[in-house]
Amino acid sequence: MNDELVLYGNPRSRAQMVHFLLEELGIPYRLVVIDFEKGESRQADYLAINPMGKVPAIVHRGVTVTETGAIIAYLADAFPEKGLAPAIGDPQRGTWLRWMFFGAGVIEPAILDTMLKRPDAPRTTAGYGSYADVLDTLDTMLDPGPWILGERFSAADVYVGAELVWAAMFGVPDIADHPRIAAYIERIRDRPAFRMTAGV
Repeated sequence: MNDELVLYGNPRSRAQMVHFLLEELGIPYRLVVIDFEKGESRQADYLAINPMGKVPAIVHRGVTVTETGAIIAYLADAFPEKGLAPAIGDPQRGTWLRWMFFGAGVIEPAILDTMLKRPDAPRTTAGYGSYADVLDTLDTMLDPGPWILGERFSAADVYVGAELVWAAMFGVPDIADHPRIAAYIERIRDRPAFRMTAGV
């Protein structure tokens, strides 16, 4: 079996989050840049990897994984010796999963709806309630901090942290009104693996 790990991505995409994780893991990988301007994400060879024509995607040990949160969770579990995911049976596993899924199902839609100024959906209809609810909940995520799992940095910080850095970079409102969230964003930005991949 071919153990090569290949990341398909583009610097202006969510693939940066996976790239960030790969550098945190410190494992060998090959990066294949998908050029959007040349239409490479819609070409047959890439659509065979991800029929959605979206990045990121990885291929590892003959398995294709798409969806940013799924890729990050998969890689953290695939390399348990790196310590970026609590093991099954570890009480922190539930907390880790909670915030990984919160990143995919709550943070991203709330940020995009706010950034694009979409009309507010009824609180009971929107899966995230309201943008204010999301920010207030993120504040509780960081109690006691400094990371989601307290003193332990994990792949959940890679995912949620990178999402929040992205939101702050694009000026999504009110994040700076939450000092704990703003400080967390700066801790993420200060990580060498983040700095190494932020422009790649």
